[in-house]
Amino acid sequence: MKATQFYFKTRKEISKDEVAISAVLLTKANFIEKLTSGVYNFLPLGLRVIKKIEQIVREEMEAIGGQEILMALLNPRSNWEQTGRWDSFKALFKLRSKYGSWFALAPTHEEIITPMVKNYIYSYKDLPLYLFHISDKFRDEPRSKSGILRGKEFIMKDLYSFHQDEKDLENYYEKVKKAYQKIYKRCGLKAYVVEASGGTFSRFSHEFQVLTPAGEDIFYHCSHCGMNRNKEIMENTKKCPECGHKIEELKGSEVGNIFKLKDKYSQAFDLNYRDEKGEIKPVMMGCYGIGISRLLGVIVEANYDAKGIIWPKETAPFQYHLIGLFKGIKKEDKEIKKQTDLVYKQLIKKGLEVFYDDRESVSSGEKLVDADLLGLPQRIIISEKTLKNRSFELKERKSNRIKIVKLKDISKII
Repeated sequence: MKATQFYFKTRKEISKDEVAISAVLLTKANFIEKLTSGVYNFLPLGLRVIKKIEQIVREEMEAIGGQEILMALLNPRSNWEQTGRWDSFKALFKLRSKYGSWFALAPTHEEIITPMVKNYIYSYKDLPLYLFHISDKFRDEPRSKSGILRGKEFIMKDLYSFHQDEKDLENYYEKVKKAYQKIYKRCGLKAYVVEASGGTFSRFSHEFQVLTPAGEDIFYHCSHCGMNRNKEIMENTKKCPECGHKIEELKGSEVGNIFKLKDKYSQAFDLNYRDEKGEIKPVMMGCYGIGISRLLGVIVEANYDAKGIIWPKETAPFQYHLIGLFKGIKKEDKEIKKQTDLVYKQLIKKGLEVFYDDRESVSSGEKLVDADLLGLPQRIIISEKTLKNRSFELKERKSNRIKIVKLKDISKII
């Protein structure tokens, strides 16, 4: 993609209301645009990253048997009243149509998927069942000062599992844990599996936390036995409750959570099945969430320097940032442009993702500053200096390692 044909223009100054480093960098680099507090537009660069994250999540969910669906965001009031959450869910957006009917903008989908699968699950032969969807969600957050880390509108992946008994639920729950770790690793992140309150469902649920300086959550870690536990359920913050050793306090950003719902929603909607003996039993359920747009922000929170973003390979909007540095001398600039265009065509022909900064009215210094801000994994620079040796400069954003490569050897980097 050529910069002159792309919705692209970096910003030097942004609103002082943005305090999260991810929101600052993503806005400056033209990935997102703030519409109002807690609500953002995803611009072409940002949407490319969102699609990369979604694809990683989709692949790993399908690998553990998940089937993708898409559920309605406009939910009837009756479904939420049936579980008692129309009044108890404090962050629920409620709206009334001009014809008098009340609706909720979905913040989660237990109230929709549970009655939906009643049309499918009748006997033990219909279980287990794993369904996931990726869509917008809405929560009337009282504070929205963390950019896309905590918004009123956000993109979420929800997986729901349906089982005959708690043992089968437990086995799948552990399988999801492993799948989530694969997702975070592919996104260039290290996530801690942190024990959190299970509420009325079980002793523990689990959060996935990434260490970041601006993390909103506190959890405790034991380097001796590996215990990780959320601050809200720790009685003693000096010693590990599992092995008695000293623990450390860590600050993290949550990138996912999983719950054993058991039969709470099955009971509310009479979701039952007939077992091998013909007995009617409630379906056991599990719920597994990942904030897709939140993950975009956390990736940046965990991968940046003083110059800008440093994208991990699998989530970068483009893999290569191609730049021609012009000197202002017509004859020499013509040759630089010719060689840069040629390299661009070669890379595109090989099916590579290339962002080509072909702007001729922008200085070399500004192009390089923009390149650091965007943070694509590999940078290819062609200038008067490199052309003297019929070569180009290949720079890795993460390590700043520079390699000089002959133009004739470009296939080697591919």
